[in-house]
Amino acid sequence: MISSLWWRVGRFMRTSPARLYLLAGVFVAGAAALSGSVVTAGPTQPVAFNHQVMVQAGVQCLFCHNDALRSPSPGMPSLELCMGCHKTIAADRPAIKGLADYYARGEPIPWARVNYVPRFVYFSHKVHLTVGGLNCENCHGDVGNMKVVEPVARMSMGWCLSCHSKQPNAPQLRDCVICHR
Repeated sequence: MISSLWWRVGRFMRTSPARLYLLAGVFVAGAAALSGSVVTAGPTQPVAFNHQVMVQAGVQCLFCHNDALRSPSPGMPSLELCMGCHKTIAADRPAIKGLADYYARGEPIPWARVNYVPRFVYFSHKVHLTVGGLNCENCHGDVGNMKVVEPVARMSMGWCLSCHSKQPNAPQLRDCVICHR
């Protein structure tokens, strides 16, 4: 069966040079995607949000994403938190007016997720920030200089293990049950 498959692949390759390029392109794209080196552009968000403005104003990541130190998920800021400041600060700007519209309707903003880990992976921001001593930029890049948030890494198992392997307790961090519960 395998030799029959290889014969067919060889026959396919001999029939047209363009097919060879096509097959090579598919192979390279697949290898790049699996390597964790390729990331996609950030999704379109329902409200234009520029993290640069917040960072320049001195707002830290944890002010808005305040669940990161208490739970596995960093959470998204509530509209109440946003509007606590933006009822008066920059209330006339289009992006803030967009926030205020959602707030007035009592409707949460349907933010599109930017970074993903598979459902079968246990990941805790709290552990990485407190015990691991990491900061947000270690995994999310320099979000403070992004007008539109985009993923900076494909958060694959290989990508995670490349960091875990550099830690003083690397043998413990490479144990499967640390992330796969």
